[in-house]
Amino acid sequence: MTQAYTQETGQLGDAPRQSGSRIGRLFDRLRNDRGIWRRGLVLAAIAVLLALVMVFHADIPNRVGNLGSLLETFLPWLGLFLPVLLVLGLVRRSASAVLALVLPVTVWLNLFGGLMFSDKSGGGGELTVVTHNVNAENADPTGTAKDVAASGADVVALEELTDSAVPTYERALAGTYRYHTVQGTVGLWSKYPLSGTKPVNIKLGWTRALRTAVATPRGEVGVYVAHLPSVRVKFNAGFTAGQRDDSAEALGQAIAREPLKKVILLGDLNGTMNDRALAPVTAQMRSAQGAAGDGFGFSWPASFPMARIDQIMVRGLDPVSAWALPRTGSDHLPLAASVDY
Repeated sequence: MTQAYTQETGQLGDAPRQSGSRIGRLFDRLRNDRGIWRRGLVLAAIAVLLALVMVFHADIPNRVGNLGSLLETFLPWLGLFLPVLLVLGLVRRSASAVLALVLPVTVWLNLFGGLMFSDKSGGGGELTVVTHNVNAENADPTGTAKDVAASGADVVALEELTDSAVPTYERALAGTYRYHTVQGTVGLWSKYPLSGTKPVNIKLGWTRALRTAVATPRGEVGVYVAHLPSVRVKFNAGFTAGQRDDSAEALGQAIAREPLKKVILLGDLNGTMNDRALAPVTAQMRSAQGAAGDGFGFSWPASFPMARIDQIMVRGLDPVSAWALPRTGSDHLPLAASVDY
């Protein structure tokens, strides 16, 4: 008897075949997902609102707790919401939420992309200046003075000087800077002669600003050193910046009256270049960091800098480079800039 043998087939063939890549299958599922545009509408609305806040930040009123100035102080940090919204949009598989992010991303890059992703600093510079709020509670004024002197700056401005610490700074800086003046709680040390030095009244009742003329090899430069009043964030009062705003107005008026064409402002203004309350000053001067710096140049607090409230501004001079110096014993970072005439 002849026995027929048959081959068992079809066990693998009976299984469903999967074709295409994993990414292709994912796109197929998304195309067939009818709720992809309806989900995440709240996230999309938040993205649009974030874009509007950044675009119209100058129109947010200061009448209630100086909310506008508070927002403008930390305006670059609104960018932290962008990756959060992106992740939430992807988790929700919402095309609306992800697409709406194009608006705030575009606005943020327009406002801060130049600072974040470009280094505008150059080499050289005919005059180098440093400003540093040394902190009245600084436990190492000698070390701080040596640190700023080591920067090689031609002119150094110090703010928040105390009567007890001034002799220490004078001794530590005497070997590098032949000329200096201290007016109230601010001081200036220079390698070049000073003249016409006087306090500047910024409506505080005591001296926290000065004006002097520095006789550089290329001519006189008017130099202002200022420490505007501190601001606070209080739950019952909001952003308490009224006294600072009045002082900014007075400082702006003094600079506007300055007879010298070349002017430098050094100091702790307790506000950023975005803060509309500093417009009396910022409208007539140019930020060295904005013109020739690398990155945001945040200066405070020194342990984790979140805002540039210390400023170097110029008028009639060309910023070449601007940078932050290493941390000292202060709660602020020292800032430096080089300029050409």
